[in-house]
Amino acid sequence: MTTDYDAIVLGAGAAGMMCAATAGQRGKRVLLIDHNAQPGRKIVISGGGRCNFTNIGTAPDRFISANPHFARSALSRYTPQDFLSLVEAYGIAWHEKTLGQLFCDGSAMQVVDLLLAECSKGGVELALGQPTGAVEHGDGHFRVTTGARTYRAPALVVATGGPSIPKLGATGLAYELARAFGLKVVEPRPALVPLTLGSDEVLFRKLSGVSAPVVARTGKAEFAEAALFTHRGLSGPAILQISSYWRRGETVGIDFLPERARGWLREAKHASPRATLRSTLARSLPDRLAEALADQIALPGELANQRDTKLDEVAARLADWRFHPNGSEGFAKAEVTVGGISTAELSSQSFEARRVPGLYAIGEAVDVTGWLGGYNFQWAWASGWAAGQSL
Repeated sequence: MTTDYDAIVLGAGAAGMMCAATAGQRGKRVLLIDHNAQPGRKIVISGGGRCNFTNIGTAPDRFISANPHFARSALSRYTPQDFLSLVEAYGIAWHEKTLGQLFCDGSAMQVVDLLLAECSKGGVELALGQPTGAVEHGDGHFRVTTGARTYRAPALVVATGGPSIPKLGATGLAYELARAFGLKVVEPRPALVPLTLGSDEVLFRKLSGVSAPVVARTGKAEFAEAALFTHRGLSGPAILQISSYWRRGETVGIDFLPERARGWLREAKHASPRATLRSTLARSLPDRLAEALADQIALPGELANQRDTKLDEVAARLADWRFHPNGSEGFAKAEVTVGGISTAELSSQSFEARRVPGLYAIGEAVDVTGWLGGYNFQWAWASGWAAGQSL
């Protein structure tokens, strides 16, 4: 038995639900399919269960892509204020945390319920708990089989995300479909993920649970937020941010005292000549971290005994302490995926594949990845809305 629709959307996540709701409210007959029985599973766990649903600082330069200009069109046409207006229309209380991050006061389920209500307004039909089988294309139609059912539509939207957090059901289906239709895929890798340290840096792994505000750098990217030491290596917002830019073999530089001006350790010597490096660091850093750094530097005795040039060398090392991660915690712990379906294959206006009319790709499935802090949800809303307007 085959049922006809105007559009089939694969993936009931943030982007898929937004796309289906937008198209449905434009009068399209839309089917939304997901192999999970529960829609929006990543939404539910995001932001500690409160969903960091957007960031008011959203701008194209806060997204990573082989084509840094691709995201500009969709982000300009569906803004954080647009989604915030929707949140407020549903009476969902929210608050702003640091750096423009907006969260629900209550539960992330409120955002899922909002999206389901928007789908209902558009008459979207749901096929949840239905693993996607064969996907075929011919005679101007796409055919999707789930179990004994076959669905047909002239438009197919791939919104199945990337492989990050597989325990929630994430797979590489988007890339399999893209390759089956001849679309290029930019190599996917884990992003917004903790980094691991090898045995030569085991001292720092022993600081598990210690955090401090730092500036973290890799390549040309740098972020001023907290870093957290774990039993496996480095985490915390600053590390998650740079992990999206980090490549295996590269170092990570940490400025442990980013507020300190050049020459600060000399000034500390003159102010407290009998202080040690450890006691001086402990005034600004957690005790265990101050001890570990002082032990590694091994500056003997009191500051008064040190030449100013030596103190400058120590200050410079503390401002750019080099770690050598041996990897990351992988897709299992990654919040999102860098890479995906190449933007060169898609229209930045409609998200339709240039070489396969009627095929669309949105959200995390596409090679556009945002910073930590609500940017990836804004990309989901913007790309889903843009595609929904074009179906």
